[in-house]
Amino acid sequence: MSRELRPHQTRIIERLRQSLASGRRRPMVQAPTGAGKTVVAGAIVKGARSKAKRVLFVVPAIALIDQTVRSFYAEGIRDIGVIQGNHPMTDPAAPVQVASIQTLQRRAIPPFDIVVIDEAHRWFEMLGPWMAAEDWQEVPFVGLSATPWTKGLGKHYDDLIQVTTTAELIEAGYLSPFRVYAPSHPDLAGVRTVAGDYHEGDLSKAMNKPELVADVVTTWRRQGEDRPTFVFAVDRAHAKRLQTEFEGSGITCGYIDAYTKPGEREALFQRFTAGEVRVIASVGCLTTGVDLDVRCIVLARPTQSEMLFVQIVGRGLRMPEPHPIYGPKSDCKILDHSDTHLRLGFVTDIHHNALDDGRSRQRQEARERIVSLPKKCSSCAFLKPPKTPTCPACGFKPVKQSEIRCEEGNLVELKRERVKAKAEEKIALFGQLKLYGRRRGYAPGWAAHQFKEFTGAWPNRYQHAPEREPERRILNWLKSKQIASAKRRTA
Repeated sequence: MSRELRPHQTRIIERLRQSLASGRRRPMVQAPTGAGKTVVAGAIVKGARSKAKRVLFVVPAIALIDQTVRSFYAEGIRDIGVIQGNHPMTDPAAPVQVASIQTLQRRAIPPFDIVVIDEAHRWFEMLGPWMAAEDWQEVPFVGLSATPWTKGLGKHYDDLIQVTTTAELIEAGYLSPFRVYAPSHPDLAGVRTVAGDYHEGDLSKAMNKPELVADVVTTWRRQGEDRPTFVFAVDRAHAKRLQTEFEGSGITCGYIDAYTKPGEREALFQRFTAGEVRVIASVGCLTTGVDLDVRCIVLARPTQSEMLFVQIVGRGLRMPEPHPIYGPKSDCKILDHSDTHLRLGFVTDIHHNALDDGRSRQRQEARERIVSLPKKCSSCAFLKPPKTPTCPACGFKPVKQSEIRCEEGNLVELKRERVKAKAEEKIALFGQLKLYGRRRGYAPGWAAHQFKEFTGAWPNRYQHAPEREPERRILNWLKSKQIASAKRRTA
């Protein structure tokens, strides 16, 4: 029995049909983590089968084949065959085939009417020649991904279908809200960058230190509230050490990596769901194909990758049915020991409106977005979003995070308070800042930077705002910034 589509899922299917009807043959569907990609995939397959079309569904790992088959069964899709070794469900005549990319690399691929690529941000070299082959030019290849931001992906896919964002799904109640706590910053000064992310060996040396590992466990005991938790580590040695530290503190902790056998993996997940295991330490997995009730994320692996970051946090944003032990889920708590939120911002702020085609536009977009990062209060070290002009904890105005020191191991919460100013209010704000800056002889860009700090966005749409006398609240805000700056200079 298939599940009823939610409004955003219905819009995805409608947009996909429009894309294919317009002649596009390589559409990419972006569905945020937890948006119900499995349900959308089932709807795509059933839509193709209603027209008697043969479907090939491709997963990025052999371990995901059986899980995909179970998901399709839950959606009422039963005419399935599997392309994989001596799999018991091998049936070349079945109109729906599930295969891993690893298996397809070693075989001649039979003809299909439509190909669906799951987790399409994970690019494999064989996909390019396959999608470009003459015999497959008219066959639709539909990509599915929560994070289709891989460099060069726009060279192979010709349309990006987006209908919603993580923030919108949280607001609608389909995803869980979250709270983020950030400790002192790990020292990554000697860690090299390779292929857009930290060098794993260097990162392991930086993070797998006794004091840092112990702080992860101590923090979880104090802040984790005994929630079911995923811990994301740098490498196997780091994950094993974290597991040992948890176990040594009397906290039942499982371990999983890419080499964990499917049976062991399923048994661990069952114990986790039953509450027998509170924490799972992992490396290189748990970012895809996992739909467990996770209410705490421990980020012990620094990353520069937006894709990895969003996938990790997304494990805790699913909104499950009330758990027999833990009850209804109110939110997800994120314990960030990696400085990643200060580096990349909140996952709800990470959004791209186009596929990367290798040009400089995407890199410029990333540089413009990176300025909107959480900041610390100079008075109380409370970490808050840039869109919050006043510190919720003590009333101080925001200052640059890099100028603030934080006591090691002392976590502070990051909160999100939306700026709901209407367009006319933003026009008025920018006009006041322009007049204030002109009277004092400030540089032309001063008003724009103050506007950005106050609202979290650049005033590109309000450049022609007329100057006007600053209101008392704006004058007070500017004065408080001057006072804070003077205090920093004195310190």
